[in-house]
Amino acid sequence: MEGRQSSEDALAGVKFNEQGLVPAIAQQHDTGEVLMLAWMNAEALRRTVDTREGTYWSRSRGELWVKGATSGNRQEVKSVSIDCDGDTVLLQVDQTGPACHTGTRTCFTGRRIV
Repeated sequence: MEGRQSSEDALAGVKFNEQGLVPAIAQQHDTGEVLMLAWMNAEALRRTVDTREGTYWSRSRGELWVKGATSGNRQEVKSVSIDCDGDTVLLQVDQTGPACHTGTRTCFTGRRIV
């Protein structure tokens, strides 16, 4: 399919920061609703592409985590894209249950500034 790369080719185009991380935005694939922002290292991105499950790097725990592994609120990854600068990942997902650890559908519920 046009525009699609292998996981290794895609990883080569990602610009990780000094900590070896890249921000990843999870968006509901069918509604466009922005669900959450988390961080990925190269291994998290590789596993996400390979398993089609949202896999992230926990900065506080210093380890990989699969979204919903303990809560059941999983993310089935439909697509993975990298922005034009290569410094942000966009995951189109099918979210089961709340995406936010607070129990809300998105991490952006009730916090509008303007």
